[in-house]
Amino acid sequence: MAYAALEDLNERAGEDEIRQIADRDRDGAPDPAVIEAAVTHADNIVNGYLGARFKLPLPTIPDLVRTWAVSIARYYLHGNMPPEYVATDYKDAITQLKDAARGLISLPDIAGNEPAKSGGTSLVAEGPGFFNDRTMRGW
Repeated sequence: MAYAALEDLNERAGEDEIRQIADRDRDGAPDPAVIEAAVTHADNIVNGYLGARFKLPLPTIPDLVRTWAVSIARYYLHGNMPPEYVATDYKDAITQLKDAARGLISLPDIAGNEPAKSGGTSLVAEGPGFFNDRTMRGW
């Protein structure tokens, strides 16, 4: 299942922009093969980063993952000369993917809940204190 689709690209960038950058045969409509190639490329990049931390395929597609995939696909649709704002979105998506792979960004689980934060384990030992009147004499 792809993380993004033509509808997602149109929603983010607008139909006019997507038509301009994905209509290679000049028939006035985005070419499905061009969209599919960009979306597949974006999926591969997303999976490359998320696969380091999460089991793939993801059971559901969180909105954040869809946003990353749209930004990456849009960047590649623009080719060699993306506008600065498109390049910035792409760089931000890659940075956030790296953060997700390192565990700095969490993704919702299947039910849409944020993962519980691990509190870790605390060990407590009782016994005579190391610092007492006798050991601190002279300080």
